[in-house]
Parts: sequence; C-alpha cells; structure tokens
Amino acid sequence: MGNKLPKSFNEQFQQHGSWRHGFVLRLKLLVEWLRDQDLLDAAIEERLKRLDAQVRADKVMVAFVAEFSRGKSELINAIFFSTYGRRIMPASAGRTTMCPTEMGFDADVPPSLRLLPIETRLESQSLMEWRMVPEKWTQFDLDVNDPDQLARALEPLAQTRRVTQDEAHALGFWHKQAPDDNPLVDAQGLVEVPRWRHALINIEHPLLKEGLVILDTPGLNAIGAEPELTVSLIPQAHAAVFVLGADTGVTKSDLSIWRENLITETGDTDTRLVVLNKIDALWDPLSTPAQIQAQIDRQCDSTAEILAVPRAHVFAVSAQKGLVAKVTNNTELLQASCLPALEQALAERIMAQRQKILGTAVAKGVAELQVEAGRMLHIRRRDLTEQMLEMKSLMGKNATVIKHMRIRISREQTDFDMGGAKIHAVRSVHLRLLRDVFRLLGATSLRHEMAQLKLTLKQKGLKLGVKRAYGETFERLRESMRQVQRLTEEIQTMLGATFRQLNAEYGFSLQPPSEPQMQEFFNELDRVEQGHLQYLGVGNAFRLAQPEFTDRLVRALATRLRSLRQTLLSAIELWSKSAAAQLDVQLRERHRNFARRIEAIDRIQQAAGGLNERCAEIETQIAVAGLHDKRLLELTGLLLQALEVSSEASAELIAA
Repeated sequence: MGNKLPKSFNEQFQQHGSWRHGFVLRLKLLVEWLRDQDLLDAAIEERLKRLDAQVRADKVMVAFVAEFSRGKSELINAIFFSTYGRRIMPASAGRTTMCPTEMGFDADVPPSLRLLPIETRLESQSLMEWRMVPEKWTQFDLDVNDPDQLARALEPLAQTRRVTQDEAHALGFWHKQAPDDNPLVDAQGLVEVPRWRHALINIEHPLLKEGLVILDTPGLNAIGAEPELTVSLIPQAHAAVFVLGADTGVTKSDLSIWRENLITETGDTDTRLVVLNKIDALWDPLSTPAQIQAQIDRQCDSTAEILAVPRAHVFAVSAQKGLVAKVTNNTELLQASCLPALEQALAERIMAQRQKILGTAVAKGVAELQVEAGRMLHIRRRDLTEQMLEMKSLMGKNATVIKHMRIRISREQTDFDMGGAKIHAVRSVHLRLLRDVFRLLGATSLRHEMAQLKLTLKQKGLKLGVKRAYGETFERLRESMRQVQRLTEEIQTMLGATFRQLNAEYGFSLQPPSEPQMQEFFNELDRVEQGHLQYLGVGNAFRLAQPEFTDRLVRALATRLRSLRQTLLSAIELWSKSAAAQLDVQLRERHRNFARRIEAIDRIQQAAGGLNERCAEIETQIAVAGLHDKRLLELTGLLLQALEVSSEASAELIAA
C-alpha cells in the first residue's frame, strides 16, 4: 500500500462540513433529552443556542488579493469552480473582475448577483450600512444548474465606465499628487473606473453551502479607495492568498498592496500564502525542464526574500493550466500546473487551523454545559437522599411525631421564603453593575468616540496628527474596557461572597461561573488599531485630505468596533445568565423539595403503608437520577468524541 494522498482544500472543507452537520444533530439530541428531563434552564438553553449557532454559522473566509492582470479570478475558477466544466468568474484578457466581490451562501437569499453602484462612494454610508438597503443594489438572478447562464450573469463584474478626472478624483481613483498610480487618460480626457463598488454573489455551491466565503479584491486602486475593505474585510479573513505574476515577480504596485494591506505589525505571516501565477509563461521549448524549474525556483526565492515570508509560503502555479487540466481530466497537466500543492497548503494552513480553533471553543462550551446540567442533577440527588433519610427517621414513629415533622417542614419553608429578600438584594446589585457595563459598551458611548475622531480628521490639510488622534481614541476605548473589566471583577467578587453565604445558610451548591476572559478582546482591539495605523501611512495621506474619505474610514472603524463590543456584551450576558440561572434552579428545586416533603408526610398521615411506599418511590427516583447522570455523560461524550475526531484530522494535516 502506498502513502495516503493528502486531502485537497475542497475535500478538507467538505469533511469539515460533514463534521459540523453531525455535531448539530448530536446537539439536537442532547437538547431534546435535557428538555424531557426538565434540565433546560435559561443559562443552559442560551449556551446550547450559542453552541448551535457557533457551529452552524461557522464561516471560513479566504481573501484573494492582487493587482490587475495577475490571474486571480482564474485561480479562483481553478480551485473552486472547475466542476462547472468552464470558467465562471470573468477571467479572460480585458474581461476580469473589476470590483471587490464576496461569494458565499445564504439560504434566505435567492441565487443572485447583487451589485452596488460606484456612485455610492460619493455618500458617507459604509458598505455594511449599504447592505441594509437592498433597493440600492442592482440584482441579477443566477441559475446554478446552468454553467453557461451562470458565467454570462457574472459578466457585469468586469464592467467599467469612463468618467472625467474630477469625477474619478471624487470616487477615489485619481490623485494629482500621485500621478504614477492614476489610470490612463483616453483621447477624450476620460479615465476608466469600475462600474460597481462592491458585489455579492449568493450561490448554492457545495463549498459555499458549508460556510466558505471567498473575497476577491482587484487592484491597488480598488483596494486603497475602499477603507472598509482594507481595515475590516481583509484583516478578518482567515487567510489571504496574494497573487503575483511568475514572469514579473514583485512589482512596485504589488509591493504597495502587500505592505499596506497584508502585513501586520507583529509580522505574522502564518495565514498569508503567496502565489506566483502563470508559470506556463516560463515553459520555454528552447529550455530544458531543469532550466525552467531553476528559473521558477529563483523567482520563488526572490519573492520570499522581498516579502519577508518563509519560502514554504510561496507557490508557483499555472491557474489557467490547472483549470484546463481539471475540466479535461488531464492528470499530467494538473501536476505540471502545481495547483495541487497550493490546494494542499490551503487545507493544511487554513482548514486545519480553523478546525482546531473552532474545536477548542466548542469543547469549552460542551464542558461548561456538562457541568451546569450535572450540577442540577446533583441537587436533585442530594434532595432525594435527604428526603430518604427524613422518611426513614419516621419509621416506627407515632402520628404525633409525624405531625410535628410536618409542622417543622412548613416552618422551614416559611423561613426560606422570608430569606428571599436577601436574594432579591443580590440581584439588584448585580443588575446595577451590569447596567454600568452596558452603558460603557453601548452605542451612545461609541457614537461619541467616533464623532470626536471624525471632528479631528476633518481638519483641513494633510493629517499629520492623524496617528496621534487614533492613538488617543483607542486609549479611551481601552480605558472603557478596563472599566468593564473592573466591574466584572467586582460582580464576580460579590457573587463569590454571596454564593458562599447562601451555600452555608441553605445548603445550596452555588458556584460563580468563570468571568469573561477580557484579554482576547483587548488583543482584538489592538489588531483593529494596528490595521488602521498601517492604513494611515504616507501612501494614503492624500486620500485622508478628503472629508468624504475620512468619513468612510471612521464609519468602517465604527462597524468593526460595534461588532467587537457586541461580542463582548454577548459573553458578559451569558456569564450573567449562568450565575442567575444557578440561583433560579436551586430556588426552584428547593421549593419543589418542600412540596414533595409535605406531600409525603400528608400521604403517610392518610395511609398506614404510605411511609414504605414513599421510601420505595424515592429509591426509584435516586436510581433514575443516577441513570440521568450516565446519559448526560454519554450525550456530551458523543459531542466531545466528534470534536476529537475532527482534532485528530486537523493535527494530521498540520503535521503533514
């Protein structure tokens, strides 16, 4: 037997999708069982919903970034759409994607191409805001079962229009201070610009259905003029594929794209793959295969050195030959195109890492779920055991003793109910502190910060102090998060002290849930700041002099920060619910316990054989609770087992 062939990106992604579907089905089984056993409190239900959403909605975004005419669209065709038997994305000479394009799948949206007119650049709304205004987009229906219709319907992606230099300047494509970067002027004094600002493609492609999102970003001008693309979409992609020409190597404009959009201050290049495309241009019939390979190797070495990336991150391919080979089923040509090596790297470096990250997050959620449901079962078993001891203590006792027992239980219940004021006070303090957290992270405070930043950026002339303004804004944002951290620590301390007191007074088993880990949110805020500071270099100084551009830049920042704050609020809300639900569960179980004890005494008083009967019932209930414990471990074990299989597959890929 030979060595097992490595999985391509497509195969690995489909395997990841199968795992996700299997996990969701097992999670549904657990939900139904918990509901049947009355173990589905507010916190557990919320945790289950989030686990389900986390796995169902898991997206993997791969951004393809390149200057024009590098064969990027052809590479997308070759890797993802060869099963259609033809080109789908426009990729012929003079007919290539001209506007940033996102491809994904949303079951609630019909198969379509939606295009946002370039004129919307003249208005201040961010791309995210325009997404909420569907009537502003031009829509074309797509037939995924007809490759020819699909390809024709996507042709508008290549459309351009000719405008005056003043119009081009207003749209962000013309800068008098940087003439070398401007588009060519025709005989009429007009310049060519993209007709569309942004494109959204929604099709039921197998990989897109599984959560893949492809971001196609064409050209330095198109990227630089759209701040939201640079500071939000590309940085949030799980991987970026930077496409160069094998015959030209790294040009000046290529280097500008790399430095301004793809490198980070930390120098982390793990999620960056560099592709030298069009190696077939070097297939010279007058050179030997060894000479051709040596030339390709030199280009790869030079590219790795210029971009300061590991040589193993640079791949020389022919997307065009790879597409032809896949369509014609030509194995020899496919190997010569070197496309399989790139696909394997995508699988190893993107999918395996993504599975590992998702698996770790989901495993933590499952473990916390198991602890919370297990705690509820423990409370039930403990109460039943106490009832059993109480019942056995009545064996052989007369009616007077039994009557006094009922009076004592009623008194205990009354005292417990009177203690509710203390629990209510805890809730009040908890809610007051949470209101302070929500105020710090709310929309009003963010709007205030963004308004201040916008005012600073609108000062006339070159923004020489723009980095300082950003630094001051982010320092205030960090201080808000530090205040949130102090409040959550105060809440945690209060809960710990109160829970210990309630445990001592009422025999509860309350345990404060782990507070949100703030460091990951501070790290994300750092990444957002680094992305913006990188964008504020000298190369964009002229753009920053335009009020409408700085307006879009601040709106892009606001969109990213809003998402970050919402994620943090969501984590704090779950933490708060987990604490409150524990209290609710133990209060509910204690009230049920009082009711069961009183009912048992009443039955004993009414029938001589009631005591033995009740003891037998309790024994049965204790046994059932034990079985429930085992079943809980089985069902959560099935979820963790699925994660282990996925993790092993990821580890194999990473180690390959």
